Amino acid sequence: MSYAYLALKLLHILLAIAAVGANFTYGVWIFRARKYPAFAPIALRGVKLIDDRIANPAYLLLLPTGAAMVWIAGYSFSTRWIAWAMALWALAVLLGYLGYTPSLAREIQAIEAHGPDSPEAAAAAKRGAVFSAILGIVILAIVVLMVFKPA
Repeated sequence: MSYAYLALKLLHILLAIAAVGANFTYGVWIFRARKYPAFAPIALRGVKLIDDRIANPAYLLLLPTGAAMVWIAGYSFSTRWIAWAMALWALAVLLGYLGYTPSLAREIQAIEAHGPDSPEAAAAAKRGAVFSAILGIVILAIVVLMVFKPA
């Protein structure tokens, strides 16, 4: 293996750890927001900050680092596990940017305008939970493809 490939692989893995690791923390913050409603605006703004500044940029950088590794290693983008992982990555990005991120912003707005126990906040939280669950499944599928590289 070339040093360029290994450096890209290290960067790719660190980006994945940052992205997925950040996402894992959301559950803790959201649980605390539900348990202590007065803490909800702070907790959810923290989640949004981590999502906007750490997780989402890391997810975006996974594509060029992964694509560069495919190219350097001589794999084909039509290799089934690579093609599926890239398609799932695109789905995850769309779900994140078009679903989860706007729903989190709406939940923060609803809490600030109507309070943490309002029907508006509850509806936004429910939408966010649905997107979160779907995203979790998609990300898990990508990790499984990356680890097992099924033929």
